[in-house]
Amino acid sequence: MIPYPELSGYAAPALHAHGLYIGGTWQQGGGIPVLNPSTGDVLAEVPDASTEDAMRAVAAAEAAAPAWRATPARRRSEILSRWFQLMSEHAEEIATLIALENGKALPDARGEVAYAAEFFRWYAEEATRIPGEYRHTPSGSHTILVDHEPIGIAVLITPWNFPAAMATRKIAPALAAGCTVILKPASETPLTAYAMARLGAEAGVPPGVVNVLTTQNPADVTNAMLADPRVRKLSFTGSTAVGRTLLAEAAKRVVSCSMELGGNAPFIVLDDADLDAALDGAMVAKMRNAGEACTAANRFYVQAGIHDDFVKGLTARMGALRIGAGYDPATQCGPMITRRAIEKIDHLVSTAVRLGARVTTGGAPLPGPGYFYPPTVLENVPAGARIAREEIFGPVAPIYRFETEDEAVQLANDTEYGLAAYLYTRDLKRAMRLGKRLETGMLGINRGLMSDPAAPFGGVKQSGLGREGGVTGILEFMEPKYYAVEF
Repeated sequence: MIPYPELSGYAAPALHAHGLYIGGTWQQGGGIPVLNPSTGDVLAEVPDASTEDAMRAVAAAEAAAPAWRATPARRRSEILSRWFQLMSEHAEEIATLIALENGKALPDARGEVAYAAEFFRWYAEEATRIPGEYRHTPSGSHTILVDHEPIGIAVLITPWNFPAAMATRKIAPALAAGCTVILKPASETPLTAYAMARLGAEAGVPPGVVNVLTTQNPADVTNAMLADPRVRKLSFTGSTAVGRTLLAEAAKRVVSCSMELGGNAPFIVLDDADLDAALDGAMVAKMRNAGEACTAANRFYVQAGIHDDFVKGLTARMGALRIGAGYDPATQCGPMITRRAIEKIDHLVSTAVRLGARVTTGGAPLPGPGYFYPPTVLENVPAGARIAREEIFGPVAPIYRFETEDEAVQLANDTEYGLAAYLYTRDLKRAMRLGKRLETGMLGINRGLMSDPAAPFGGVKQSGLGREGGVTGILEFMEPKYYAVEF
């Protein structure tokens, strides 16, 4: 194991152990240890918020709301633009911090920081382009004016796998729309969220506009905020099971919800695909963040004519990846987030093997310290195996052979999820035809990476409600108001 890098500036975990961040001030406390998944060591401790702390955060957001709502769009845009600049200036420090608390390989962490910062730049521009409508009624009786107003205080709940990007993807449109927010990051990776808050304050975000809470009791803290009539929006990224629970809780007060939930992405390779391009895309779609991504390719459906060559090529590429500490610049596959994650992955793989799957590389947990599972390829995976139906969230690629297009579509759609899918073929007309039949919110055609701040991100079926990013993302934090005007 290489020694820790030199930790200074925003990369230093101790700098971010002073939260909670409420009303522009830091509340002292401890109670939640933040571990380095590469070693199992404690990096820092952050406060454990109570429901009383949550109510103080709601009060701070309420106090800041009128002035922020009235802040001209140009000024909101300038603050977000400055936030983007600061993230770019401190990119290497933030990437190091992410690699430490999340474990992802440093190149992936650098990519996340660049992606996360772009949400501030995109919504700095969108803040000045909030749409409205002016038209006449068909009967000619009056004029219709439609304005869009900030929806109100928003609770933002983010997961551990992209601690910077999941935060900025919600904060940026909310602030651009004129909302104040309370961010509750995952307790596994809270340091990056607190770093974002510090950068926001430096960028000029007024006190109380952004508040950050960490807690080991997320259900009670979140439910308390959702029960408060001042809270009008919930934006959640996480598992479908938790999303269902939150939707039920939000329904009690009819709180508007945006939900980015689980995925089970199929990666379809047709016989006429460019093999090297498909393998390149497979490595990106599978191994971004070591497979710990909701858009990760979870099921590889490869047509019979190209199947064997694809298995051989993917096995060679996956087996050649260098495993190591996330903060080691040479690492290509870092650790999983917790030991529990390792246990889940190992259970899915071992169960598939017992049912007849064959391991072509990897296939068993690695010894510690740290939580490491090697890049793994499985072939001859039975369609009924649990690994075909559950989100893996790890560096495992199960490969299934198919014969016809209809069979591929049936297999791809045979899931309750519908977030992302991937399709490789040299025939664009064929790709578009099949794309219309795939039940998914996003489709990568001959491309293993689809996320972009300028594009609407979200799924269908049990993968969520609403969209983040793109021109529609800001409208998730706004309410249309109709004026019937008599001239």
